[in-house]
Amino acid sequence: MGAIALFILTIAAIIFSAGGILVSRLFTKSSINTQKGQPYECGIPTTGTPWSQFHVGYYLYAIVFLLFDVELVFMYPWAVVVQKIGFPALIEMIFFIMILFIGFLYAHKKRALKWM
Repeated sequence: MGAIALFILTIAAIIFSAGGILVSRLFTKSSINTQKGQPYECGIPTTGTPWSQFHVGYYLYAIVFLLFDVELVFMYPWAVVVQKIGFPALIEMIFFIMILFIGFLYAHKKRALKWM
């Protein structure tokens, strides 16, 4: 039953996706305009090419931010039930924070947190 359900779900996803694109193509009027193809930056005309490369350090900084942001998502439910579970929950959270701190030290050592 599982493989059949997955196949049906995949077919349904393809039909809904293609159907949405087809309906939008049928019912909307498209016009070719050079202004539509230009990048929009808050009403200020762009200077130079919009295809500029960013330093990889910005991406590393963002990934480390997301890592510690997701950490907080896991800490909120723990904070709600910590009194019910008791001491084992405290030990598990200390272990979790230690693992994240080791990751933080690694990122600091690799200078992923240094702003350009």
